Amino acid sequence: MMVNSTATSNEQSICAALELSKNSWLLAIQDPCRDNPSLHPLPGGDADGLMTKLSAAQDRVTKDTGQAPAVTLCYEAGYDGFWLARYLEKRGVTCQVMEPASLQVNRRARRVKTDRIDVESILHTLVAWCRGERHVCSMVVVPSVEEEDLRRCHRERDRLIRERTAHTNRIKGLLFGQGIRGINVKSRYKTLKPSELVTGDGRPLPDRLGREITREIERLAQVQAQIVAVEHERDHPATTCAATEHKRHDLLRLKGLGPSLSSTLTREVYYRQFANRRQVASYIGIAPSAYDSGEGHRSQGISKAGNRLARVAIVEAAWLWLRHQPDSALSQWFHDRTQGQKGRIRRIMIVALARKLAIALWRYLETGLIPEGAVVK
Repeated sequence: MMVNSTATSNEQSICAALELSKNSWLLAIQDPCRDNPSLHPLPGGDADGLMTKLSAAQDRVTKDTGQAPAVTLCYEAGYDGFWLARYLEKRGVTCQVMEPASLQVNRRARRVKTDRIDVESILHTLVAWCRGERHVCSMVVVPSVEEEDLRRCHRERDRLIRERTAHTNRIKGLLFGQGIRGINVKSRYKTLKPSELVTGDGRPLPDRLGREITREIERLAQVQAQIVAVEHERDHPATTCAATEHKRHDLLRLKGLGPSLSSTLTREVYYRQFANRRQVASYIGIAPSAYDSGEGHRSQGISKAGNRLARVAIVEAAWLWLRHQPDSALSQWFHDRTQGQKGRIRRIMIVALARKLAIALWRYLETGLIPEGAVVK
């Protein structure tokens, strides 16, 4: 069992990095008694073997220094998710999950990339981060099991919607190839019978084509039934995250924000704690990226470095805000700056409105301050 002593200084602590892949892991351990890190290959998913290596390193340092060192391990967020972080935290290991895109790399045209180089780079970055150099990388906030589970409904619904669209387009394409047009497949799939359709040249549909369309309709009906079930789970969750659900109901009070957007925004963004408005915009990925170097001064647009689902949702919410909250201060701000403009300028400005809306909703959920001029249901 690991012993985590908070009184141990950084000089006496053990830093470890883990390079993850499906078949193998590579562990690098830097302890204060050695100049170079030790490397340990492990089978993929061998958490017990990982703890054995960390415990051996801690026992060795304890024997040399007489104090039990704290152990901090870091790995990149990815395919393995957060189960390993929770596993290590339960056993006294401080675990940091690094955002992969924030890791600084050599900008040469052809850089050498191996697991050994990657794990040593993660290790050196972790050592700098533990010294207080927070600019070297960004660490992901590990959600609780309940917070992570709450995301499943709207994420599954997003995939099912894309699957429904694929089935609908497939049926339309098969019918279009036979000269059959004007059928709203999405609303008529329950009553659509291929045997009763007539092609553009007056023939009944071929047998094999009719059976293929029938099977597509059955799959479409199954997907639609699953969407209904997922939406019910989304709107009536049994969860211990009472604060998150309270925020979702607060968003539903604002006209223009329905169940889908409210659940996505609260469970992807507003369940977290932010120190200021810049952190809100940065997490969503709608913060501006300036380019000021020498005589060059321009904006590169938004960073797009944050949560993609939240970014899509807040931009959609901005368009709906214009429609359902036309008298609000945010809508008036948008119309004043896009007066007489259309197309590209409006699409650029809607992102600026989305950033302002995200910050206004954050203040509303944290302090109860309703956005100026907004209509509450």
